[in-house]
Amino acid sequence: MPLELNALRQHLLAKVREQGAAIDPLVADALRTVPRHLFLPDLPPDHAYRDEPIVTKRDGDGQPISSSSQPTIMAIMLDQLGVARGQRVLEIGAGTGFNAALLRRIVGDQGKVTSVDLDGDTVERARENLDAAGCADVLVVTGDGARGYEKRAPYHRIIATVGVWDLAPAWLEQLAPGGRLVVPLDLRGVQRSVAFERDGDHWTSRSAMPCGFMRMRGPFAGPERTYVLDARSSLTLSLPQDRDIDPAAVVEVLAEPPSSRRTGTAPTMAQLFDGLSLWLAVREPRWCSLSEKADAPHPLLGQAPLRAPDSVVTAGILGDDGVALLSSVDGEVCVLGYGNDAVADELVAHVLAWEAAGRPGTDGLRIDAYPAGVPGADGDFVIEKGTCRLVLSW
Repeated sequence: MPLELNALRQHLLAKVREQGAAIDPLVADALRTVPRHLFLPDLPPDHAYRDEPIVTKRDGDGQPISSSSQPTIMAIMLDQLGVARGQRVLEIGAGTGFNAALLRRIVGDQGKVTSVDLDGDTVERARENLDAAGCADVLVVTGDGARGYEKRAPYHRIIATVGVWDLAPAWLEQLAPGGRLVVPLDLRGVQRSVAFERDGDHWTSRSAMPCGFMRMRGPFAGPERTYVLDARSSLTLSLPQDRDIDPAAVVEVLAEPPSSRRTGTAPTMAQLFDGLSLWLAVREPRWCSLSEKADAPHPLLGQAPLRAPDSVVTAGILGDDGVALLSSVDGEVCVLGYGNDAVADELVAHVLAWEAAGRPGTDGLRIDAYPAGVPGADGDFVIEKGTCRLVLSW
């Protein structure tokens, strides 16, 4: 069995590298040696070492609220974090404890890893998993991650493994001089894993990568809202901000035969997920995303352009009297219109404008974070948060 497990870890590392992640040698060593199957004890080892996210906890509506993240994005974020031997690291969101174990391997015996999670049962399971993996010196505490953990501050590195809407002041205060913060940051409904460092009077990004994480809960949660429209198919609507909507009316509209418009553009799935979603998020206040079980008995998102093993996902515009959604036909992006055709025409215009601009995405994106109310440099877009002002530039 040990030889088989070693082979599974080597195979996982190879799969992560196939995804294009430029893995630091310390991160690669951690993936090659830390036993992920011990953090997913209810799964067979061959399943635990797949390059997939694995949900470990759901809320009362069946929505996932805790998981073991996909190893590829974990490796990407650890690369962004730039952890070194002997450093002190704070993790926001304990999950199964696997990421904390990777960090423990990287920092070595002279380093310290602290992980904070809102839920006591999640902390207890992470503690058990870490003990089983020989990481008894990792500190796992129950608390609001937005407050950090002052007792062990300052930290050389802070990483959040949950989607965050705002940059919590406690994280910035608890970072040591020259420290780095990596967070899956909400940009009007889409997330980018952003590595921040201090630059004079503000924080500036050193890198940004596409990602998708469960949202942070608790007092520091953002305004985004999720509605389960149909529990049987897990048809779910996500909005970047709270809106007065009638879920039943949305389902009724989506059940109608849609009109279809071709756009003439055929981006890759990566370009669609990265570029067009970001384009819509920063330009279209009515933008939304919808997901559904891949094997739904009566699917409403049958032509959704993004497909995962368990779900299909699309995005579009939720208007007051109509819905427009992105679809894919033989690789070409099309727009399906429900209700008022004007909404579909507007989504087509966004797609064509994105194509004409050269399909811009996260590559080249810079994000500067200034304290709320403090003027900053001009950029292409400004997003106001609760405690900071984000300036986006390409």
